[in-house]
Amino acid sequence: MQVRSCYPVIATNRVAESCEFYCRYFGFEVTFESNWYVSLRHGFNPAYELALLDYTHESVPPAYRTPVQGILLNFEVDDVDAEYRRLIGHEKLPLILELRSEDFGQRHFITADPNGILIDVIKMIPPSGEFVVQYREPITE
Repeated sequence: MQVRSCYPVIATNRVAESCEFYCRYFGFEVTFESNWYVSLRHGFNPAYELALLDYTHESVPPAYRTPVQGILLNFEVDDVDAEYRRLIGHEKLPLILELRSEDFGQRHFITADPNGILIDVIKMIPPSGEFVVQYREPITE
């Protein structure tokens, strides 16, 4: 199979609010917009896409017309401390997990979008101890 694109589609009843959130705080831009579906592409790197879908829309099979649950979006950034200050300190997004460094090789914090989807903002850091051998590629700062 040759995959040309792969991206998450968030099933929500807050399409417009979610669109504004991802554009304002995370740099996405609208590439298609209707009242039931919005396609977003990241302004810095257009390879990153995200879509929002009204979960009650007829294109969703009836048995699956429920809002998204149990998803965690990871956004890897160059300076997680600066993003923490911007998103939590200045913009006042909800803080779900405090900024911290993990032995498994991440410095990160977790916030949430209007749907309660967790957003893990991450900077890769060198892992320690037993985690070093679990990486198949070296971690660079």
